[in-house]
Amino acid sequence: MISTRCVEMAICCALAGCASYEPQTLTPASAAPVYPADIRVDAASLPFPALAAHRFDPSDGLDSVETAMLAVANNPGLKLARDDAAVAHAQAYAAGLLPDPQLALSRDLSDSGADIRPAYSYGLSYDINALLQHSSQHGAALADARKTDLNLLWQEWQVVSQARLLFVRLTQARRLMAVLDDTRALFADRLQRTQAALAHGLLSSDAVAPNLSALQDVQRQIFELERLSAQSARELNSLLGLAPSTVLQLQEDADPGAVDATQLTAALTALPLRRPDLIALQAGYQAQDERYRGALLAQFPALNVGLTRARDSSGIGSSAVGITMSLPFLNRNRGNIAIEHATRQKLYDEYQQRLQASRDEIAGIAAEQALNARQLAQIDSAVAALQATLARSDTAYRAGAVDALLYANARAALLAKQVERITLWQAMLEQRVALQTLLGVDPTAPPSESQK
Repeated sequence: MISTRCVEMAICCALAGCASYEPQTLTPASAAPVYPADIRVDAASLPFPALAAHRFDPSDGLDSVETAMLAVANNPGLKLARDDAAVAHAQAYAAGLLPDPQLALSRDLSDSGADIRPAYSYGLSYDINALLQHSSQHGAALADARKTDLNLLWQEWQVVSQARLLFVRLTQARRLMAVLDDTRALFADRLQRTQAALAHGLLSSDAVAPNLSALQDVQRQIFELERLSAQSARELNSLLGLAPSTVLQLQEDADPGAVDATQLTAALTALPLRRPDLIALQAGYQAQDERYRGALLAQFPALNVGLTRARDSSGIGSSAVGITMSLPFLNRNRGNIAIEHATRQKLYDEYQQRLQASRDEIAGIAAEQALNARQLAQIDSAVAALQATLARSDTAYRAGAVDALLYANARAALLAKQVERITLWQAMLEQRVALQTLLGVDPTAPPSESQK
């Protein structure tokens, strides 16, 4: 008969090391912080070297690197992505555990007479196929965990890039607003002068209308810029995990720096080895390859081996070795093999498509950057010429040799060209941020000297 002590020992072994339940109550989320200084940023834990080496001090405003640091540390989406990474690592840990053996216990509960003893049996069995497939399943789970980590890094990369883009838009909008304010003041003065001249009969109404139209157009540009700036500010606050009402003080710093042809060629060559999303696709392909390997192993007969000890009601005991095996005549796991093979091919094609699309996008931005650089050089030459013209007009105006209208026209031309330059420069800065991200260049590396 099976002793009570043996059963107790088996139960204790089964329960040893069991996890215990700990409740976690859902609580209302706390309000988003209003001030960046209220958020603690552990620079050493940030994923990029330039972030870890930079001092976070929002008391004097945020530069572009501090903005990126705050985004990585406090972005709500990244917090969820880190939770996903923790789940993937837990799944990899679970896949690495060996399958447990199975213990079977039975005892006859019928009434026994003088010559009849209670029958019992106990046996221990193990699924051999689960053990054979353990390596491929664990390898797939490890590759999936690595893929999740790389996707998290790429998401952090994207958040940093978006923070830098919004930083550029807000700081350049501030510069553009200053020029538009000067332009508005100029046309307001011209309108006032022409209206005064019209009142004295010195000008006709046709001379007033262009100035009024120009003033209204500048005012429209200012309102549109205010709307865009407010939208960018809300997007940046959301990205940084701050309250919508937060007013950020941003320090304009150097531009991200242009990527020359040599750097571009080297970065394109190393693209599959440095872009986190491309490396993540490689890890995903490796995980699927392991699943395909496991499906191939599962086509062989399923084997379960066990040892059994039993005694019948007459008191005769027996010991046996049992083997259970499937007969792979009909299924042979062919359906799963086809599915895993097709999925692996899909991941292969997805990787190739992503790599080619990245190269095409990089080539397009690089070509546009070259065109913008030539345009910027022409604008700079035009600004220099207009500044020289305005200096001469200013001297002549003070001497009374040029009337106010001609002088105002020279100032308006210079201001218009300055607006064009700021707009083009902003586009170039955004392209540089996007290009560095697409090339897999450290998005938080110290910027080069300003080329403005």
